[in-house]
Amino acid sequence: MPAEHTSFVCGAALGFVCDLVVGDPRRGHPVAAFGRAAAAAERRLWHDHRGYGALYAAVCAGGAVAVAAGLQRAVRRSPAAVASLTAVATWAVLGGTSLGREARAIGAALAAEDIEAARERLPHLCGRDPQSLDEQQIARAVVESVAENTSDAVVGALVWGAVAGVPGLAGFRAVNTLDAMVGHKSPRHRRFGWASARLDDVVGYPGSRLTAVLTVLAGPDRRGAGRVLRRDAREHPSPNAGPVESAFAGALGVRLGGTLAYGGRVEHRPVLGAENRPVDTPDIERAVRLSRRVSLLALAACAAGRLIVGRLTERAARPAGRGTSPAGEGSV
Repeated sequence: MPAEHTSFVCGAALGFVCDLVVGDPRRGHPVAAFGRAAAAAERRLWHDHRGYGALYAAVCAGGAVAVAAGLQRAVRRSPAAVASLTAVATWAVLGGTSLGREARAIGAALAAEDIEAARERLPHLCGRDPQSLDEQQIARAVVESVAENTSDAVVGALVWGAVAGVPGLAGFRAVNTLDAMVGHKSPRHRRFGWASARLDDVVGYPGSRLTAVLTVLAGPDRRGAGRVLRRDAREHPSPNAGPVESAFAGALGVRLGGTLAYGGRVEHRPVLGAENRPVDTPDIERAVRLSRRVSLLALAACAAGRLIVGRLTERAARPAGRGTSPAGEGSV
């Protein structure tokens, strides 16, 4: 089997473990550095026009992919170096452990009936306006964020890493970061951020579908998860958040969606799992545990996929008739 595929699998697994044990790097985070560079590019390129927004997305995401591709090419002759680079890149782009820590911190504040502390912490996890939210609404926002970010912060990155190696990891995280920075529908970014938001929809598609399927398989209520996923996923305004949140709602037996305040505006989203009960504070811990199981299954699935592709590639590249005797050899 080609060494590059094995090296990727080993590196991705090591990077996943690093995120599991350590979480995000506290200093010099590559994603933070990319964010600063993207903010500087926005100051130079911003015009209230979709074309300039498309140029901005191409420059930022393309630059991240180009740098990652250069690094991967530089180490391609050393399997150990490829594995090490993949491990560092995987650790840098995954955010599953930090996601769980933030969700649990908010859950602990709610359990202690300190709603002000929960409101103060919520913006670390999502862009909701927390001041008008009560305990149940905060818990619902946390569960929805855990569901969506299981795809955005873990599964989607692993999928693109399996497809395209380190450039895939870097490109996915770059696009996801751009969407968080300019993809929302504020007056400044309604046109300029359109390309980043649509690009995020495209690259997030495979990861969100895999996340939804794995949630059905790993959830405590498979039948409920499948039912709500099939019925409600298309009702959500986001093509990628819909399947993931629907699957989580069904798996956990809770009701997600509804009215929310986001970025200075009020949205009335369809209810997902309307027959289920409202979210309660203990459901935050249940959602975090489900997210962890889905992430582990995604790592296994992406690693298996990469190894299978490597085996098929090896067979396709093998010369015809290799390992068999030429016609007539050994005849009398």
